[in-house]
Amino acid sequence: MGKWNTLRNQILLGFMLVMCIILALVGIIMFDRVSVLLRNNAEKHVQQTAVQAAGQLDALLKQIDMLSTQVATDATIQTLLGKEVQGERVNFGMRQSLQQEVRKYEAYTTGIRSLELYMTDDRSLVPLSDLNLTDRVSDTSIRKADQAKGKLVWLGLDPRDADTVTAIRQVRLMDQSFAHGGYVLVRIDKSYFALTDNDSVSKSGTRERMGLFDEEGRRIFSNFDRSIDSRQVLHHDGETIELGDEAYIAVESRSKTTGWALVILTPVDYTTEGISVLRTVIVVSGLAGALLFLILSFALSTMITRPILNLIKAMRGSRFGNLKHNAISSTTMELRELNNTYNQMVDSLNELIEVVYQKEIIQSRTELKALQAQINPHFLFNTLEAFYWALEDKGEEELAQIVVSMSGLFRYVINRSEEDEWVTIGDELDHAGRYLTIMKMRMLDRLSWSIDTQDERRAVPLPKLLIQPLVENAILHGVEQRSGKGMVMVQAEPSERVGYTRITVTDDGPGMSAQKLSSLYEAMKEGYMSSSKGKGVGIANVERRLRLTYGEETEGLVIRSREGKGTVISFEIPDNGKGKAQ
Repeated sequence: MGKWNTLRNQILLGFMLVMCIILALVGIIMFDRVSVLLRNNAEKHVQQTAVQAAGQLDALLKQIDMLSTQVATDATIQTLLGKEVQGERVNFGMRQSLQQEVRKYEAYTTGIRSLELYMTDDRSLVPLSDLNLTDRVSDTSIRKADQAKGKLVWLGLDPRDADTVTAIRQVRLMDQSFAHGGYVLVRIDKSYFALTDNDSVSKSGTRERMGLFDEEGRRIFSNFDRSIDSRQVLHHDGETIELGDEAYIAVESRSKTTGWALVILTPVDYTTEGISVLRTVIVVSGLAGALLFLILSFALSTMITRPILNLIKAMRGSRFGNLKHNAISSTTMELRELNNTYNQMVDSLNELIEVVYQKEIIQSRTELKALQAQINPHFLFNTLEAFYWALEDKGEEELAQIVVSMSGLFRYVINRSEEDEWVTIGDELDHAGRYLTIMKMRMLDRLSWSIDTQDERRAVPLPKLLIQPLVENAILHGVEQRSGKGMVMVQAEPSERVGYTRITVTDDGPGMSAQKLSSLYEAMKEGYMSSSKGKGVGIANVERRLRLTYGEETEGLVIRSREGKGTVISFEIPDNGKGKAQ
């Protein structure tokens, strides 16, 4: 492993890794961008084909509509139908001349099988036969024509002739206030709606397929396999469907004029045919670039590491006390600077060793002085004891008791023994009593206090300094904020939960609003509180210590307060004293 773990190999490996990452990122980005571009171009082509086909269909429909309009408004046809409406029968000769007139219109457009005229009572006027209109179309189709009031109604494929598409319109008599005069029935060859030529499709090489279906899903025109059912391709706009062994993307649009569905099927691989070529080009380019970069990286790493190897040989002699200059230099600025630095290091090594020795001596002296300057807590306690006896001698018993309380307070707080981190509730309450005694002297009659607990609760263990900060908080933010006398009550009693003790600190201060109480809880959650009364342990730290010590066994501090009604702070701890820290 050490043989191959050289700087040159690391540089070479680092260069190759960076290059591979860059090539991969560039390849992925290029592949993604170009793939999206190719796919968008293919989709645009499909949409353009659909628009062109829809436009071609609209042109064919418009041609039939114009032709039927010309027939319905023809002067001869209007006159003969008007006579029929007025009760004057049209003779056979008139019908013959009318048929010749209609045949002229049929010659105008290719694909028209027949133009037929029927009277209001469904009798045939053209052709010269005894057929009725109901023999050609259904009553529903006739009602559609009546409702259209002269507009052309497309009926789709003729149920009686699968190769014919029918359309009907009502003839409105212009000289009789556009009264109903009869019907024009147009029968069109299905090949009229062939939107593409199969021969041209095969020559162009495109694999797109197109189909036209009427409202009932009957095929009017298609250039895909006849075995494909219309249900396989209709109502799948934008979806991918499987036809045979090939997958197609379906694009469907409906004619607003006829309600017919125009379906265009494009092979899926048509939209991605350039992506495989792009993938191959990117992979080949990446491999070629990686190979070229490998060669150049090897040469560059060798140029960089050769002067370093020479410097290493010179530095190995320093282990045996042979500190000599490295005479071999490099043309590279950084390596030349490194060599000069080594030579300077050799020149100043003895001086540096002497400086290190002197610094160690100075540091040792400094540490000794720091140890000597530390305050001895016993000196503080002895001094307070001397104050106590001096006050006793002078009869200042009240001040003497204050000094005793301060001494006990300091002895309780200033204790470096880690074993003394856990105390009993009794110890905490005594400590709180000493603090209250001192505060009583400062506040005189403004402060009254009481500590209430059962003897068996005094032996319950808990971490040191949990109760006194709450008492301090009750005085600073409760009693001191009153204009008159104030009361602080400390209680330790059994909790409603079996095996737990509840500790409560109550004051009759001004209390807090709901908004301020919510802000207090938020500050406790963040673990930081600021107070205009100064900095101390604080209830935020008490909350944090409870959580860290007891975990899920405690709910932390519970605060109840109302404006003008005081504040109650309580917490519960297990009687066995088991917490995370134990």
